Amino acid sequence: MAEHARRRSDEAGAGFELPLLLFAGFRSVIDGLHRELAEEGHPDLRPAYGYALQAVGVDGATASEIGRRLGVSKQAAGKTVDRLEALGYVERADDPADGRRKLVLLTARGTDVLVRSAEGFDRLRAEWVRKLGAERVRALEDDLRAMAPDGAFRLDVASWFNG
Repeated sequence: MAEHARRRSDEAGAGFELPLLLFAGFRSVIDGLHRELAEEGHPDLRPAYGYALQAVGVDGATASEIGRRLGVSKQAAGKTVDRLEALGYVERADDPADGRRKLVLLTARGTDVLVRSAEGFDRLRAEWVRKLGAERVRALEDDLRAMAPDGAFRLDVASWFNG
């Protein structure tokens, strides 16, 4: 390991480490979740698809709405919806309020993977609690909430990384 990578986080010049550690923690949770989901019958689900399924929501959404929520074009959202439809997570249906619009709706498989994801996140958080202790995990969450801007939970993570 390079000498500069071994610096303590409170030393000058170690600022680069914070975003890397935050991202590594994020990746460990997301990768762990997707390993579990693959074992539970969802091997083709990718992290970006989880954000797209959240953008569809329980009431459904149009491709344009999904694109806005994800921060991508309607065409990019349409491609993601096509893939999710091929995998059985969503379906398209006529909008009962406006026959000219198509809604993207979660299928039973789409709802199942979102429920399994929520349960998986709870299990992974419990693993952090076992390793670090409940007090430290709560403090970490409180600290991250304090540092995150209002409305920080957004679904456009994939487009932000690609932008």
